[in-house]
Amino acid sequence: MYKTILFTLILFLLTAPAFSEEIKKPVVAGAFYPASSVVLAGQVDKYLREAKPQQIGGQIIALISPHAGYIYSGPVAAYGYKTISSRKYDTIIIIGPSHHISFDGVSVLEKGFYQTPLGRVEIDSEFVTDLKKFKKGLIYFQPQAYEAEHSVEVQIPFLQRTLKDFKIVTLILGSHNYKTCKDLSAALVSAIRKSGKKVLIIASTDLSHYYSYDDAVLKDQVTLSELLNFDAERFTEKVSKGECELCGAAPVLATLFASKELGANKIAVLKYANSGDTAGDKSRVVGYGSLAIYREEGNMLNAEQQRKLLSIARKTIEDYVKERKRAEFTEADPELLKEKGAFVTLRKGENLRGCIGNIIGHGPLYLTVRDMAIASSTEDPRFPPVTPNELKDIKIEISVLSEPKRITNPDEIELGVHGVIIKRGFRSGVFLPQVATETGWTKEEFLSNLCAHKAGLSPDAWKDKKTEIYIFTAQVFEEGAR
Repeated sequence: MYKTILFTLILFLLTAPAFSEEIKKPVVAGAFYPASSVVLAGQVDKYLREAKPQQIGGQIIALISPHAGYIYSGPVAAYGYKTISSRKYDTIIIIGPSHHISFDGVSVLEKGFYQTPLGRVEIDSEFVTDLKKFKKGLIYFQPQAYEAEHSVEVQIPFLQRTLKDFKIVTLILGSHNYKTCKDLSAALVSAIRKSGKKVLIIASTDLSHYYSYDDAVLKDQVTLSELLNFDAERFTEKVSKGECELCGAAPVLATLFASKELGANKIAVLKYANSGDTAGDKSRVVGYGSLAIYREEGNMLNAEQQRKLLSIARKTIEDYVKERKRAEFTEADPELLKEKGAFVTLRKGENLRGCIGNIIGHGPLYLTVRDMAIASSTEDPRFPPVTPNELKDIKIEISVLSEPKRITNPDEIELGVHGVIIKRGFRSGVFLPQVATETGWTKEEFLSNLCAHKAGLSPDAWKDKKTEIYIFTAQVFEEGAR
């Protein structure tokens, strides 16, 4: 009897998986960051103390964070983690690119723990199970993806020093594939909504690689400006053309798609620097950005409300252009009944085809959109009225505006975030927030063009204390974007 029990025990020990196999050991401790827990904690805490990020008042849904060695990118990454340090999340999803092997789909750690010198963090196996169910073959465990990869791992010690009582999901994308990004985004949204948990997504990426300092700054500012557009489709095109450079483009794209579907409506650049700033050598540098993707309360429409307004604008334009008939709608959604300013912008290919709006709401939002759709298609003095033959080529964009706020110092203006109104006597002009990112203007160029070409004032009128300056934000969405 004892021999049978002993044989059974030996057989179990030989065939059962070792507990250590459930623990993902660190692969870049001692290289990308210190292997000593004391030294590592001290280094991360120092970066966090020195970080002075802007205050984000809304719900932070995602971060974009760099993943180089800590002496290079740690001071930048700290800005994002400092921003979330007072918040509570149940699950953190870290999405990184594969730097060493190429493969189809997304590799995920399915269960167990991820270990760093600061201890173990549990994998949210329940969440992983839901992710894997979304589409067969999309998300699976590819062991080689984790053998030498740093992009996910380097984020974890920062999480360990800023948050408590959380689990993680680690995802490594094997290639820059647009369809995979879209599928992963849909899987994330589905699993997050099903879980009912408070979830944060982290897209792990560095920016440009190995340019001179000045060239890197120019290239990275283009990438950051495009990210501020919060337009994943446009960003995909810019990356494919080489106009935007970042090694984690695929994780960023998946995060942009998912964040917008989850209600995010704004992106803020918390910190930009490159290795020339942090480590000193400016001959060949790597760029780093820390960004927060968030939902600004009080200026947010969900995906269904956006689709409804776009549908109203589309039907309105088609009815009016074809039959000169003003479409009638009824609406019960409280958000669409609020009085808000809105612009309707029409584009034909890459070219503007009309743009008219109200800064201040006059009546329900859905009717403002209807009326501005008619105005932009038939009353913009810069263009002839849209014809029926053009309708199939017209793309509609809607900007829903916050209430304008007067400022006394132009330094308060954040390009790509704020729209600006200039007023002097009976003259006024307005630029939407996206004008800055579309043109690439500096703040002085932005304000000078606004004064001269929109308000009919002298280019430097914005410097005069008698000129009134107002800022506002806009939630921008368009046909064909999720």
